[in-house]
Amino acid sequence: DDPGGLSRRQAAARRRAAQDRARRVDEALEAAEALGTARQARAKRDGGKRHKGRAKSASEAPDKPQEPRASTTDPQARVMKMPDGGWRPAYNAQFVTDTHSGLIAGVSIDNIGSDMGKLRPMSDQLESHYGVRPAEHLADGNFAKLTDIEALAKDGVAVFAPPPKPRDPARNPYLPLPDDPPGVAAWRRRMGSPEARDIYKQRAATAEWVNAQARNRGLQRFTLRGMTKAKAVLLWFALAHNMACLWRLQPT
Repeated sequence: DDPGGLSRRQAAARRRAAQDRARRVDEALEAAEALGTARQARAKRDGGKRHKGRAKSASEAPDKPQEPRASTTDPQARVMKMPDGGWRPAYNAQFVTDTHSGLIAGVSIDNIGSDMGKLRPMSDQLESHYGVRPAEHLADGNFAKLTDIEALAKDGVAVFAPPPKPRDPARNPYLPLPDDPPGVAAWRRRMGSPEARDIYKQRAATAEWVNAQARNRGLQRFTLRGMTKAKAVLLWFALAHNMACLWRLQPT
């Protein structure tokens, strides 16, 4: 009955899309500015430690600072290096898995590309949800932050994560350093034992298995914008995984 109705609806849709695009561009500019400010503060705090021990020649050009990058597609995401070597907007998603049942016990997500420093917050999340921390926590070597390991040791949690490769190839990575606190020293000695290596093998059979199952079920990329919606997607995958595990664990 309204010959011009379709054209008006199309025009309104184009206006909404343009407004949404402008909003995301503004948010990306704000994120890039915040990243640049944080990078300058970090460089000032480091005081040139990255170049310590290496004097530059007069003919060598100074390092060009990298331009902060933010995504106009999803301003809350951050540009991260992908396994294929490329750089794309992404989130860092984490599952924590029970080694006995294979159930996912916790989910977290942020826009920080590094895994360092995520071990203690996940343990805190488990205690908050279940009222108890796991007695043993298996983690990839990228999670092996010494302050986290020491704090968890004080809470009675034994961390199983490979120590980083020492700069001095002659140094045994499983021997404590003179300035190691007690929990870190115990962690180094523990990871040098055959028993700890056998326990650590369970990580690949659970954590990597959960990641592979999620990919097989379609968790290849997020098709929604925003960290809240991305975490909702992770929770749906965790629920589907746990339902499948419970069906498998039911007595026949």
